[in-house]
Amino acid sequence: MLTKKAKYGLKAMVDLAGLPPGRSTFVAEIAERNGIPKKFLDAILGELRNAGLLNSKKGKSGGYMLAQHAEGITVGEIIRVLDGPLAPIPCASRSAFSPCQDCEDIGRCEVRMMMLEVREAIAGVLDHRTLAEMRDLGGDGMTSFVYQI
Repeated sequence: MLTKKAKYGLKAMVDLAGLPPGRSTFVAEIAERNGIPKKFLDAILGELRNAGLLNSKKGKSGGYMLAQHAEGITVGEIIRVLDGPLAPIPCASRSAFSPCQDCEDIGRCEVRMMMLEVREAIAGVLDHRTLAEMRDLGGDGMTSFVYQI
């Protein structure tokens, strides 16, 4: 399940993706627009900055801005920075694999096989959708998900 940290981080990144290119905004403004506690958002944006997804500058004309175009940042990248691997269990993770203590044969474990499939489905969506696409879902972007029968 997505943590509040990742949810708030995604909201903040979408907020920043909605700014004109090169424009920055203060943490307090992002927090107010999105109903996020400022202190928590400070820590979240710091992590995203340390990961190279955001730039920040101090002073009167300072604040946070995207480090690259929203089209170049995937939703999966943001979630991994804030929540870690996408896999629901460690033995299904690509980046943080760890065998389960109770598993006798990871090559034949039915639970692992199912969770590998779940991990691939999650990554298939999150790693192929950009921050720009997520930002655009708030408008008419949802029409691409509506199917007429």
